[in-house]
Amino acid sequence: MTDITDLTVAGIRDGFRAGDFSAREVASAFNANVAAAKALNAFIVETPDKALQAADAADKAKAAGETPGALAAVPIGMKDLFCTEGTQTTAASHMLEGFVPTYESTVSAKLWAAGAGMLGKLNLDQFAMGSSNETSYYGNVISPWRRNDGGNAALAPGGSSGGSSSAIAARLCPAATGTDTGGSIRQPAAFTGISGIKPTYGRCSRWGIVAFASSLDQAGPMARTVRDNAILLEVMAGFDPKDSTSLDLAVPQWEAGLSSDLRGKKVGIPKEYRPDGLNAEISAMWDRGIAWLKDAGAEVVEVSLPHTKYALPTYYIIAPAEASSNLARYDGVRYGQRDLPDGAGLQDMYAATRAAGFGPEVKRRIMIGTYVLSAGFYDAYYTQAQKVRALIARDFEQAFEKCDLLLTPTAPSASFALGEKQADPLAMYLNDVFTVPASLAGLPAMAVPGGLDSQGLPIGLQIIGKALDEQTVLNAGLAIEERAGFVARPGKWW
Repeated sequence: MTDITDLTVAGIRDGFRAGDFSAREVASAFNANVAAAKALNAFIVETPDKALQAADAADKAKAAGETPGALAAVPIGMKDLFCTEGTQTTAASHMLEGFVPTYESTVSAKLWAAGAGMLGKLNLDQFAMGSSNETSYYGNVISPWRRNDGGNAALAPGGSSGGSSSAIAARLCPAATGTDTGGSIRQPAAFTGISGIKPTYGRCSRWGIVAFASSLDQAGPMARTVRDNAILLEVMAGFDPKDSTSLDLAVPQWEAGLSSDLRGKKVGIPKEYRPDGLNAEISAMWDRGIAWLKDAGAEVVEVSLPHTKYALPTYYIIAPAEASSNLARYDGVRYGQRDLPDGAGLQDMYAATRAAGFGPEVKRRIMIGTYVLSAGFYDAYYTQAQKVRALIARDFEQAFEKCDLLLTPTAPSASFALGEKQADPLAMYLNDVFTVPASLAGLPAMAVPGGLDSQGLPIGLQIIGKALDEQTVLNAGLAIEERAGFVARPGKWW
């Protein structure tokens, strides 16, 4: 029999319903994997009892003849940006160390209501700011992958959802939640050989998720297969009156609608995504992806997204500006860290608390954001960035007049060694060059593994769809998944 921890979400769900194993057996197997993988540092808090509690509830309901929930018997990892009632939620920061919410985020509540159990809270870049999971106060997450050159360099799992991507690739959990502000689901998925989808902005409630950039943040699932992502997204999505940006729309049956037949669909290839100097292996994988979609029946057309070159600077004005505003609440007065030097006044407490509570990358973004929002520079930077954002969104609208979806690389390279890009923030920010445009436009976008590079590391392809058309994105992802036949997994060293 297949090891339970090698099963997908669909495999666990169906096997449990068929009586092949109990929910407790599943939870126990994954709890054991989590406990044995401390070297990856994927979890900030482990919650084996919560996983077993949900499993026992699923077994009891099944024995009583009740219809199981959509995720009954499926234990998952929860990115530590989602507030979980009674379980510490830190956003991987010192600022929120010891913060135990008295309420549950909407997305996590939906998952628990569907029968999922929580294996633990997953590590991430601090306040979701980073592309390599090196900014966490609780230490780097390490990718389970290694280069095949005989070296032993620890590799980045991507960010900010690096704990999620590492844990799924290492079989510590069959699926996990992620959040994506500028690529934080898609880039880590590409780095670790898994799939992940950022839905249309507003599909999943942001209520109870620690805020980074409110006009960009969007929750989404991460898992090993496209089908698993569809299963999770159906549960996670839906209108929430507590989130003013939540879309009041029915949730489609994405899993039932899965089809890899793309006949009648047009796939756009944006010429601006193939700049001079694009990594040759990334470019070759992109070409293979194009051939796979043609094989699935799609017609391929070239499109132009002329404002692509402005996307990264636009993002790194808007996102830090919103972060500067959102993170102003961490002042040491109401909750979280408080540093009160002897004889200090209120201003001294603010300064000491924020100096100790935030890491260097978070401070950098707050300072950038405060600068672009200041009286003398608001119009020159922030207002201009919002105008360019509108142009980027218009580029996509015009491209989608000629096609149904876009295919691009997910990241400009495969995973890199921890520490390799940390000294140069701009080099790190360039990791988001292919993912940021879809975030600025609020469009659904998915990363699917295509294969391995010459060093044995995963490379992912990105599919971008029209607003609210997650189905076409998932279907194209399924077409690639079937043709790529990606079954590689990291060799166990931890």
